[in-house]
This record gives sequence, structure tokens and C-alpha cells, in this order.
Amino acid sequence: MLTQSRQALDLFSRISSLVSSRSRPGARQAPAPAEQPFSRRPEDSLSIPVLRAQDAPEGTQAQDRGQFLARQERWDDLSRQIREADETRAATRCGMPLADLIAYGARADVVTATEHALAEHQDARSRALIRGLMAFETLRAENRHDPYLTALVALAHIDIGWAWRGTGGQDTPPSNQRRCAAHFDRAAALLEPIAGDSRRSPFLLAAQCALFAGRSGGTLQVADTYSALIDLAPANHRHMRALGTHMLPRGSGSYAALELEARRAAARTEDTWGAGGYTWVYFDAITIDSQACARVDTRFFLDGLRDIVQADSSQEMINLLAAYCTVALPKETGQDLQADEPRLQISAAADWLIRDHLTELHPLVWAHAEEGFDNSALVRSVSRFAARGHAGALQAIANQFRQEIESGQKVAFTEQGLHLSPA
Repeated sequence: MLTQSRQALDLFSRISSLVSSRSRPGARQAPAPAEQPFSRRPEDSLSIPVLRAQDAPEGTQAQDRGQFLARQERWDDLSRQIREADETRAATRCGMPLADLIAYGARADVVTATEHALAEHQDARSRALIRGLMAFETLRAENRHDPYLTALVALAHIDIGWAWRGTGGQDTPPSNQRRCAAHFDRAAALLEPIAGDSRRSPFLLAAQCALFAGRSGGTLQVADTYSALIDLAPANHRHMRALGTHMLPRGSGSYAALELEARRAAARTEDTWGAGGYTWVYFDAITIDSQACARVDTRFFLDGLRDIVQADSSQEMINLLAAYCTVALPKETGQDLQADEPRLQISAAADWLIRDHLTELHPLVWAHAEEGFDNSALVRSVSRFAARGHAGALQAIANQFRQEIESGQKVAFTEQGLHLSPA
């Protein structure tokens, strides 16, 4: 599924410190827009710069470095670079840990080969399915005292486990479910001896948390492990998002546990996110569970949303939040009347997010929002995936300016701000 040209393009979905949207069902079909589309194309009335892959080189460079070192079998150098990035908490401008990116690049070839073999329906005993992973197992056996290389192999097992499960959810064939479980079991066996090292390392502890998406854990165990991870890396919102999905009843928690952990996260990360910790914990949870949406403290969530923008007003963040409010969250509107009111109140934040803060478009962020930020969604063509995100973003943004566009105005986004002019 992954190719070298894809590096850093879908990392927000695929690594993301392993946000547990992996455990959600397959991507839903998008319902018809709430409002009728314009008679003319939205791009005729909108002008906005578009981010290209080459404009954001940090993630690509980190992944390429990891892939290069793995291909050259320079395992000592690879381990050292992951460790140094982990210990220094090095991250891209959008907050993605470089340690995660280097490790992702290092295992990309192995995971990609497996995904391609599965896509071609090769026999489970095919060498294409096991060759790369067996080489990784040999690497681990030769470096069994290196926790970073051990975690790298465990993460490869987790990725391949999800490749076996695919997007079928409950419809995944039992044989595939068993193979998925077997890879998670192997990952757990690898990670268990380095649990002590993980207490001080966001990278290693995130790998431990990744196991919860494929192996059941008690509510307190999951909450406490994630709390420790959030304390180590409070700036990484992906951990809080993962915690929220695990605290749903379909995961390891309950609605009461979800609310409790959201408030605990807000208190624990107040210096970094203000009230945003509450928002991050509920962020994915309310897109996949209507009862969670019906119960969310809307005022607290919206206060947190503003605090998030205050803490991080990067265009990566603004695109994420705007796509969430206009695309991901409204999908279930009309399915549960109790959830509709909070859903619509939160979605309305798109107006100030787009009008006051948006200056450039990140198509892949919007494309992933259309999939519900589903990490297991299969992307066969990144260019087509991005083009779909681009088109969907233009339509969503145009809907925010429906009145202006229908009155004959053109909407232009620049670094200096929003400009309206006669079309």
C-alpha cells in the first residue's frame, strides 16, 4: 500500500502515534451534502494556495532516512537516530515525532511488500508475505538487547496485523482475523521485555499503547498507560485522540470513563493546550459514536477548540480542524437526534476557523477527513486520493461562503488574510 513517493503524504493517518481509529469499522460512504451544490464549480469562485508534498520536506526526509538505513542494513545507525530523536522529542512543524517517522520509513518496505501481496490475494504461505518480516525477526534476534530495534519489529507486526484485517471490520474472514491476532500476539511478546524502558520513552510507550487496538485491556490499564504517554509527550495530540477512542464502550471503556479521561487530559495538558485536552480526547470519539456525541460538554469542547488554535495556529492544524468540522463530524447528522445539536454546534466552528485562520489548502488532510480519519482505509492512488480531498475541500469551503458567492463575489485566501472581491 505504501510507496516511496507516498512518504509523508498520508503519515497523519498511518502513523499518528497509532491513533486507534484503526479499530473502527470500514469507511462509511459520505451522505449527500446538507445543502445543494452550486450550479458552477466552487473553484470558479475560490482562490487558495495548495500545499504540495515537496513543500513539507521534514517528514519525507525523516522517513527517507529511515528507509535508507534499513535498506543498507545499518541497524546501529538506525537505532541511534531513532533514540536521539526520541530523547530530544524532535518533531516536525506539525508536531509529528521524528522518531516515529524514521521508524516508519525503516519498516515501510516490509509492510508495503505484505500489503501488495495481500492485495494480489497471494497464498498466506507465499514468500512475499514472510520474506521481509523474517529478515526483521533475524535483525531482532541479533540485537535483542536494543529496545528501539525490538520496538521497530513489533510495530512492523502491528502494521502487518492490520493489513491482514483490512477494512472489513466484523466482515473480515476468520482466517484473516486469526492472522491479525497472531501478529499482535507476537508484537506483545516482543514488547513485554522492554516495558521498563518504555516508561521514559514516548516512542517505546506509544508502541506499547498500539497493542490496545488489537488486544483487549482493562479500562484502568489502558487509561493509565495512555496517561503516562501523554505526560511524556503532551504536545502530541494523537495520543489523546487514541485514548478517547479506547475509552468508548466498543473499546475498553464507557461513556463515564471517556468523560473522566477527557477532563483529566485537559488538566494534565493545560500548560500546552489550555482546555484543548478535553477536545482532543473527544475528537475522534464523537465522530464514531453518536452517544458520545450526545453526551459531550459542547461548551468545554468549543473552548478547547479555541485554545488549540491559540496553542498551534499552523496551517496543518487549521486544515485538520476545519476538515473535521465541515467533513468528518457532520457525516452522521440526522442519524441520532440527541447527537445532532452538539454536532451542529461544533461544526459551526468551521466558520471562524476558515474565515479567520485558513490561508492554504492541504488536500490529504481533507481526504482523510472524508474517510473519517480511518487509518485502515486502503489508498491505491495518492494522487487520486489527494484530488478527491482537494475537490471536497473546495466544496466545503465554498459552502461557508455561499451567500458571498451567490451575490457574485470571489473569495481569495492569502498569507495576509481573507479577501472578497467582485467576481
